[in-house]
Amino acid sequence: MGAGRMNVEDMAKSYEPGPIEDKWYAKWIEDGIFKADPNRDKPPFSIVIPPPNVTGSLHLGHALDNTLQDILCRAKRMLGFNVLWMPGTDHAGIATQNVVERSLMKDGVSRHELGREAFVERVWAWKEEYGSRIIGQLRKLGASCDWDRERFTMDGGLSRAVRRVFVELYNKDLIYRGKYLINWCPRCLTALSDLEVEHRELEGRFYSVLYRFADGGGGDGITVVTTRPETILGDTAIAVHPRDERNRHLAGRRVSVPITGRVIPVIEDNMVDPEFGTGAVKITPAHDPNDFLVGARHGLESIQVIDAHGVMSDEAGTYKGLDRFEARRAITEELKNLGALPAVDGRKHSVGHCYRCNTIIEPYLSEQWFVRAQSLAKADIEAVRAGAIRFVPEQWTQTYYQWMENIRDWCISRQLWWGHRIPAWHCADCGETTVSLETPISCKCGSANLTQDEDVLDTWFSSALWPFSTMGWPDDTDALRVFYPTSVLVTGFDIIFFWVARMIMMGLEFMGREPFRDVYIHALVRDEHGQKMSKSRGNVIDPLVIIDKYGADALRLTLTALTLQGRDIFMSESRIETYRFFLNKLWNASRFALMNLADAPGDIAPPGGGDEPHLRLHDRWIIARVSDVTSEMTRLLEGYFFGEAARLMYDFVWNELCDWYLEMSKPALRGDEGPCRKAASQKVLYHVFRDVLKLLHPIIPFVTEELWEAFAYGGGIIGRGEWPVAKSYAGAESAERDMAFLRDIVRAIRNLRAEVKLPPQKAAPMVSLRLKDPDKTAPVRENCDMVKLLAKVGEIELSPLDAPKPAKSIATVTADWELFFPVGGMMDVGREIARFEEEIKKLDAEMKRVSGKLANENFIQRAPAEVVEKERTALAEGEARKRRIEENLEGLRRQ
Repeated sequence: MGAGRMNVEDMAKSYEPGPIEDKWYAKWIEDGIFKADPNRDKPPFSIVIPPPNVTGSLHLGHALDNTLQDILCRAKRMLGFNVLWMPGTDHAGIATQNVVERSLMKDGVSRHELGREAFVERVWAWKEEYGSRIIGQLRKLGASCDWDRERFTMDGGLSRAVRRVFVELYNKDLIYRGKYLINWCPRCLTALSDLEVEHRELEGRFYSVLYRFADGGGGDGITVVTTRPETILGDTAIAVHPRDERNRHLAGRRVSVPITGRVIPVIEDNMVDPEFGTGAVKITPAHDPNDFLVGARHGLESIQVIDAHGVMSDEAGTYKGLDRFEARRAITEELKNLGALPAVDGRKHSVGHCYRCNTIIEPYLSEQWFVRAQSLAKADIEAVRAGAIRFVPEQWTQTYYQWMENIRDWCISRQLWWGHRIPAWHCADCGETTVSLETPISCKCGSANLTQDEDVLDTWFSSALWPFSTMGWPDDTDALRVFYPTSVLVTGFDIIFFWVARMIMMGLEFMGREPFRDVYIHALVRDEHGQKMSKSRGNVIDPLVIIDKYGADALRLTLTALTLQGRDIFMSESRIETYRFFLNKLWNASRFALMNLADAPGDIAPPGGGDEPHLRLHDRWIIARVSDVTSEMTRLLEGYFFGEAARLMYDFVWNELCDWYLEMSKPALRGDEGPCRKAASQKVLYHVFRDVLKLLHPIIPFVTEELWEAFAYGGGIIGRGEWPVAKSYAGAESAERDMAFLRDIVRAIRNLRAEVKLPPQKAAPMVSLRLKDPDKTAPVRENCDMVKLLAKVGEIELSPLDAPKPAKSIATVTADWELFFPVGGMMDVGREIARFEEEIKKLDAEMKRVSGKLANENFIQRAPAEVVEKERTALAEGEARKRRIEENLEGLRRQ
């Protein structure tokens, strides 16, 4: 056995991932190969992980996101970079508070009964017990983060950074507090940003409501259309568009609000869409965001008729205490009785829901804290326009611009107990608010009667600081100096605005630099039919179940191979099973290599180029191809073409290495070609597998690490090795060209065998080959034994072009050669001719049917384009097949 290499008898006959993956992940941690060092004299490469929620469990989106990041980090380490992959988790305000509240409810206790301090302690206890679950799952996936640096958005350092940012933005007048209409969840009892509201199309009703004139000016009244009759009780105006010819004459009149009798004005405002309904709309400043702005412009009163719980308030009069939807039904009935409801139409419309609990949100007027996002957005847009930040795929750049150029102020306060409490204190004596890094002792007025603001910050506020707060900001740390800005952010498109845009805002504002250079946006993982995965559909694929069943490498390879820039991934378990077969293929190929290296020396020098003695064409070809693949893999990973990189390696290993090179190397490795050829083949085999394992390692790290150890390549862990270097030699191009020529000949012979249904195990006595290019004669003659081996042929007759065509043979003719396959001595030619004639009859019948359909103008016009195209393709393929059979018949009848 070669020094240190594993005896193939000690290897399992097929790859069993479970124990191997556990073994190697523990070894990587023990050896500290994921650790970054700011003092290391290597170029830096850094990524911050999109922090998963502490409440989370690994799903396919996480698996994809972190697999792609891991591929980059592992490849960059091998390319000689000082890699920092910063891990951590997010405190996930609403989600975590909901989880703990539900847990308390099982014990019959509410958070209000516990009190704020005790509840927050309970959440911290929950976090310590369950919060690291997803980190363990990421390790199971193989994530090569620097775990010693793991951060949490509410740990001490990050909390200090959050408070510093809030205070500085407040002092710059970029944070303010004001009464504003915000999105409100009546179940979670907290504000939501616009991005936290999920809009869904629901079946609803459009109510036409009559507001009668109350000014004695004649006429019956004005009809408006609303989807929310329960808010009528808070109306303070009717509005029309100033250029609406139908309604502009109504401006200045006064009408009576049904049920309440409140007299309100008819005003003009450009907000009104004159094409909607009657062109007149009711204005309820306390319950509609557009109406709130109209009310502010016109000085209208805001009457809040629905409270924080979604229940009708004191202002709702006799409807006080009713749920908002119960009130809708009751008010609709009263409007009917008053003759003020001329029509109700059923119609679909978009309704906002809380992204966490799915409750229909309520526009709610309350005191909140805001960031002046428009002021910060200008620098963000310029950074992308100037090329300092690049979106990949580029299509997301325009999406980013559209959102940033229409950005609204960001509501950052949440009515929760779990989160970063806002560092603002309100004086009970003078009403002054003090915002401070440290807890103030007294107000400016001298009063010590201060109360801290009850609200916490939006979870995304602390996440926006993630690229620099995790590296120690506001301190000036080695990590910040070396690893900031980070190299790339890998994330899904669904949080470009939640997170990516806000990180750019904060990075530019507080670091004076963009937080990352590239933003790689991956698509969604859907089921095999393109449907979004959901528990209700029953189509969710649990990555943890998949890892237990097929191994982490199989999942990683599948996700990577299916990743195409700008296209969603259609995932199924059968696809994972297919890529699991590849791991077995690699494993068995390695077992074959190790078996044939058993008597090779321990230290095998790398093969030279085309001039090295004892190398045959297929050896020189595979050496050239490994160099090509190395160059292409490097280019693809640099460009974030993950799917193309995985499929390149899959095709190379399965098709070129296993199906061609290993088969062609078998005679030499058996010793059939002499000791020098055996040694040369062993050398090539040893070094080809060395580079292949390195190139595959970032994608499938576990199996490659196991095989690296089996080959005893030295240097310890594969991830500490160097990335292969593409090397060229003078004869590489001709080796690839000649090998391509031979492979075409082998394929042609295999196709001819298939046409006459010659069993794979049966050798054909001979084929006759006529070459049109004399320069090809030498490589074919020198490698006839390989062609015979691969095509299962007894003899290859090289004949001149003008030689008589063999009797009873079928043929393939190309621009480069003519190939004849005599079958007279192998089968009953008469029966074969009859089989071909029968096939032509069936083809004629089918082509007649298809031609008839394509001649039918009605079919062409009515059928879907893809159906028509499919029939045209079928006709073309049938005609080509018929021509091929007729050529075979001519050859078989030749005497």
